[in-house]
Amino acid sequence: MLFNQMHHVAIIVSDYEKAKEFYVEKLGFPILRENFREDRGDWKLDLRFGDSELEIFAIPNAPARLSAPEAQGLRHLAFRVDDIQAAVLQLKALGIECEPIRWDTYSQRQFTFFHDPDGLPLELHE
Repeated sequence: MLFNQMHHVAIIVSDYEKAKEFYVEKLGFPILRENFREDRGDWKLDLRFGDSELEIFAIPNAPARLSAPEAQGLRHLAFRVDDIQAAVLQLKALGIECEPIRWDTYSQRQFTFFHDPDGLPLELHE
């Protein structure tokens, strides 16, 4: 097979400090690299995500997301957790609200959604 694993997922955010607080301080992704790109006038924050990376870009004047997640393009990011009840409680303690936990009839696992500061849907999947 040509592709053997995910290298990274990139997200463009509206507020660098809010995004950094959310993804690093609250969700606990470790920082690999943090750079201000002078030539572009933006920030690039690389975070460890298992064996992959989560790239956070703060680009001045980037357009807002056009619609809800049912538009074409990236729909949401899903994070696997061992215990969804415990994960939801941890997020709630950090002031992050989750939707009610639901049952995925295809995977036979529980899941729920929450959102980052820009409204990007993030999923927890057991």
